[in-house]
Amino acid sequence: MLSSDPNRTQLGGPPGSFDPNKTMLGAAPTLNATVTIKPTQCPVCKTFNPAGVMFCVDCGLIFDRALPDDAFGAPAIQLPVLVDSNGKEYHLRPGSTSIGREGDILLADSRVSRRHAQILNENGSLLLEDLGSTNGTKLNGNRIQQGERKTLSGGDTLSFGGLEMKLSLPGEGTGKQTQAFGGNKTAAMAAAPQVEAAPAKLVGEGKEFAMKAGMNSFGRKDGNDIVIADPYVSGKHGIIEIADDGLFITDIGSTNGTMLNDAKLVPNMRTRFTPEDVIRLGSMEFRVVVSAPGK
Repeated sequence: MLSSDPNRTQLGGPPGSFDPNKTMLGAAPTLNATVTIKPTQCPVCKTFNPAGVMFCVDCGLIFDRALPDDAFGAPAIQLPVLVDSNGKEYHLRPGSTSIGREGDILLADSRVSRRHAQILNENGSLLLEDLGSTNGTKLNGNRIQQGERKTLSGGDTLSFGGLEMKLSLPGEGTGKQTQAFGGNKTAAMAAAPQVEAAPAKLVGEGKEFAMKAGMNSFGRKDGNDIVIADPYVSGKHGIIEIADDGLFITDIGSTNGTMLNDAKLVPNMRTRFTPEDVIRLGSMEFRVVVSAPGK
């Protein structure tokens, strides 16, 4: 006859009887259960990405690339980066990294071809190759031929149709690190810091946005140089360029388009304009005010 000890381990139990002192074996989880998977937010551009992706769909950051230091002091895995004039970094993955308006590294500039160039990261060496671009690829000012591969070194200047970027290798500074002074002493400054005046401003709708020399992205998302919080404006709407030879604006494929005076801009076409021209985004109107030299 079986023992009726209430404290022994039992599998299940008759319906309606529940003793909290008994050890019960529950059912295994079912594969049909609904599991909530949260999207991954990119730490660089703050874009929410679908769960399971290896790199950011917006800026291209590889999520499983950089591993944190472990408990035994092993160094983090780092990869070389390209740095644009705004200080934004584009990581070069192992193997091949394509560059262009539709590449692994997305460059929203009309001078850049859809598949402009690629960088091969193999066996510790970096090789630059032009993929038949329209406006050419240059290495330190020297144009390379289609299919030709050139070895890269840290600090090299790469030009994609005129859009220049710097190569930074792991362990080299990109201009973002804080400089540490030895000896725990305060370093004396040779001169008081000076605030550099903005070369131009985007003015309109009761607001002013300071712009720097070179590329200034504008759109609704926080990652832009100029953030215009309006539902008509796309997350990444366009680029205003303050160049030595004038002012240029490019619509980078916005949903509702960009008007220059009464003409709608052709997407991804770099267009020259003047401070007298009106930039229209929906019902909003903006002008670029250029600062006088020395001010």
